[in-house]
Amino acid sequence: MFGAQQIGIDLGTANVLVYVPGRGIVINGPSVVAISSEDYHVETIGDEARQMLGRAPGNIAVVRPMREGVIADYVVTQEMIRHLIRRVCGRVRFFKPDVMVSVPTGITSVERRAVHDAVISAGAGNAYLIQEPLAAALGANVPISSPSGSMVINIGGGTTEVAVLSLNAIVVSDSIRIGGSRLDSTINSYVKRHYNLLIGEGTAEDVKIAVGSALPLDQPLTMEVRGRDQVAGLPRTITVSSDEITEAIQETLGQVVKCARDVLERTPPELASDIIDRGIVMTGGGSLLRNLDGMLTQETGIPCFVTDSPLTSVALGTGVALQYFDTLKRSLVSFR
Repeated sequence: MFGAQQIGIDLGTANVLVYVPGRGIVINGPSVVAISSEDYHVETIGDEARQMLGRAPGNIAVVRPMREGVIADYVVTQEMIRHLIRRVCGRVRFFKPDVMVSVPTGITSVERRAVHDAVISAGAGNAYLIQEPLAAALGANVPISSPSGSMVINIGGGTTEVAVLSLNAIVVSDSIRIGGSRLDSTINSYVKRHYNLLIGEGTAEDVKIAVGSALPLDQPLTMEVRGRDQVAGLPRTITVSSDEITEAIQETLGQVVKCARDVLERTPPELASDIIDRGIVMTGGGSLLRNLDGMLTQETGIPCFVTDSPLTSVALGTGVALQYFDTLKRSLVSFR
């Protein structure tokens, strides 16, 4: 199959990671692109572009080309992938690389085709799509090759993927377009509604990381938040507590819990018994929210635990899929 350079890409809503066999993860940064408004030349991507959000001059557009796990801006996504391939392979290369890209399970055939075409147009020789729960399981070293069942909950920036896997394939799955970005916007709305304070998405994310928790904490945390007063129009500082943020995100987290319960209800009994023994593996950046594993354990009655490398599991899984392509090719989405 592979005679050229191999590249695995976790094309996430919040972060983009690039894996190269033998080298590991070579690129890891925010899925933010600073691009020239005149000729669509990529100025920078990743951390530098994220720092330019809300601060760039008029001739530079700073955008997130991925929304809720799918392509929101095709041209910018294509240019971003082209930029990533050039960084890995160089501008001069004899063979076009073979690229493995992760996609949510819930996207449509049109959205899958858009990802495939964007990767090919960006300079790939072959493009293969792997569903995110399968990649997450592979990257987290979940034993899915045997006939026994394993369950994975992957909470990314734009989507939450829940799947039961067996024999290197997904048996039952569900996907909702809710993830870390939705939690950020929920916090943003809460602060705006309760304090008449406007804050940016970066500040909302900082609040989530600093004091966010799925369950009330024994010793609540507090954080100062700066923004612009809606009434006076002037900068103002407030203090929010972890209890407030817990209350604010309960409804959103409830949809994640419902998704997990729905998948468990549709799981064959034999596989369900395996899941009770093994527990549920949690991956993705959203799984790092304080006490989210405890909340899911309470709601499902099954032990949930976060894998050792939740942020990189999907990217590592694309690398495993490249390595064992012949074994996994039936579970991949390919276009010819």
